[in-house]
Amino acid sequence: MSEFSTVLAAEPAAGTSLAAEFPPGVGSFDYRSLIPGLEDTAWAGAFTKISLLVWVTVALILIFFMVTYRSPRLVPTRGQWIAESVYGLVRDNIAKDIIGHQGVRFAPYLTTLFVFILINNVWSIVPFAQISPNSHIAFPIVLAVASWLVYVGVGIRKHGFFGYIKASCWVSGAPLFVQPILVPIEFFSNLLLRPVTLAVRLFANMFAGHMILLVFILGGVALFEAQALLLRPVALLSWGMAIVMTLFELGILVLQAYVFTLLTATYLQSSLAEAH
Repeated sequence: MSEFSTVLAAEPAAGTSLAAEFPPGVGSFDYRSLIPGLEDTAWAGAFTKISLLVWVTVALILIFFMVTYRSPRLVPTRGQWIAESVYGLVRDNIAKDIIGHQGVRFAPYLTTLFVFILINNVWSIVPFAQISPNSHIAFPIVLAVASWLVYVGVGIRKHGFFGYIKASCWVSGAPLFVQPILVPIEFFSNLLLRPVTLAVRLFANMFAGHMILLVFILGGVALFEAQALLLRPVALLSWGMAIVMTLFELGILVLQAYVFTLLTATYLQSSLAEAH
């Protein structure tokens, strides 16, 4: 069995040929437990490769910021400069620009959100990992619900429960006779649909990126191992496209982390806005 199929896709059963693993499908996301003895139990998904990547991401973030800020200097070290640059980017270009002067108090949460999503996305192009935990819908859902709880909680604290509901659903300036139509639409759009779109946008982009890389890399392996020698040049072309798509994926993964954080800041700003 090719190492590519082992690294990039789910582990196939013993004796399964590469041809049976291609084209990649939902089985490419069916990772087995890393704990021996749990493969055929109800706990088979308790600790998978995806779970390991998430825990490594958390550890990297904690260790990096704790080490770089353990002894901050007036003239920053390289690590301190990187940490301050990332925080300053989110604080100045997202928190302050979108929320305003109140955005500074949300900068730590927004920075943590941005860095966590970014590193999880970067796993999709790291050799031997080559999948983002955000390509599993569960993780984008958790992140979206966390942001939803934050901006709804901020809105309720600012306006009170009924005041926040009114500010989110009542369309000021609209004629009274159309409010029964607009209020349900605004309620669904502002209070229910926002976390769904946050989660689905991140999940869909990372899922699609992983599938595209699987198609080109595993497709190249299948073509190279085919009996027809004329297909081998096509395999090289497929692998070349995989490199191009990896570079493209690098831009997408940074953009998705930025967009998720930006939209969270936008929703926070709407929760803090004065009701009219």
